Amino acid sequence: MTGKITNVICQVLTLVVVSAYVEQLDDTFMDTKGADEIWLIKFYAPWCLRCEELDPIWYQIGAELKSFGSPVNVGNVDATANTRITKEFKVRGYPAILMLKKDVKYNYGGPRTKDGIMDFANRVSGPVVRALSSQQLFQHVMSRHDVLFLYIGGSSRLKANYISVAKEYIVHTYFFSASKDILPKAVNIPDVPVIAVFKDGTYFTYDEDNDGNLTSWINRERFLSYSNIDSYTLYSMGDTGKLIALAIVEDKNPSQESIRYKTLLERVTTDYKELYSRDVQFGYMEGNDYVNGLVLGEVAIPSLMILNLSNDGYFLPPTKVDTEEQLLQFINSVLEGSIEAQGGNGFLQRIKRMTYDAKTGVMTT
Repeated sequence: MTGKITNVICQVLTLVVVSAYVEQLDDTFMDTKGADEIWLIKFYAPWCLRCEELDPIWYQIGAELKSFGSPVNVGNVDATANTRITKEFKVRGYPAILMLKKDVKYNYGGPRTKDGIMDFANRVSGPVVRALSSQQLFQHVMSRHDVLFLYIGGSSRLKANYISVAKEYIVHTYFFSASKDILPKAVNIPDVPVIAVFKDGTYFTYDEDNDGNLTSWINRERFLSYSNIDSYTLYSMGDTGKLIALAIVEDKNPSQESIRYKTLLERVTTDYKELYSRDVQFGYMEGNDYVNGLVLGEVAIPSLMILNLSNDGYFLPPTKVDTEEQLLQFINSVLEGSIEAQGGNGFLQRIKRMTYDAKTGVMTT
């Protein structure tokens, strides 16, 4: 009994210590903060359960950033008591997380995990474009990032455009620059300046004539071609304009059928990259909670489907998919428009979604 009490006391004391690194902010914040200060801020409501669940993580983030000597200050705002600052930052839901850097607001839309939020804080608080000065540094960065955008060359109109896009997309991914001579011999870049993306074990360069404007290209290429997709990533993928080909599988102990679906999608991603990379994103999702809300019903596990997040539509294969050929036929039929989309965001569908959300909300409370 004494050991349990001691353990509880230690946990309380730890929470008190780490919470000291998170400042409670109010409506006077914008009038009193320093011009060069960088703030990571969480807006919460006292009645919000998810806000309460995030508290221990938030305090750990505050303590860890401070221990690293980070310039980032961490704060909390009770949105119900401080409506002026809440309206100023256009907070609509809780918990809302954002960074304020030189009066520019960057919204965080990733998972509410310590690693996810820390990565966001470190990425956005640093330089918009980070210079790589040696081949060793390039290799180190390559080992740490699944997707890497790199400008190669000196000053140019292309570099100015790259920096401009980086300012917008720094909330999603890192941006780097380097001179041609620090690249390994395996990276063959004949002409500079150029922008390259390294991902999926290879690299390719931006071509304005074929790829369109730089913003759209970076937006399309900022994800791995095939990956494990959670609800936050899926939501973010909606901005790319691509269709999402998904295998819905078990979150634990996947069945042989789930493994087969995942293998089929991954093989098509690799073998037909040139054909589909511009229009289709591939991946798998563990569990069906998110897609249940999209189709307004129970999605079988395992299953295959294609999502059109631009209008909340989805496509289901008309017959069972057992082979690569059948999967290709399904994808091509969707792209050609010969399979009718289901769902969508029309008026009647929105009414159905409101009814479904109300029903499932009652069932889960």
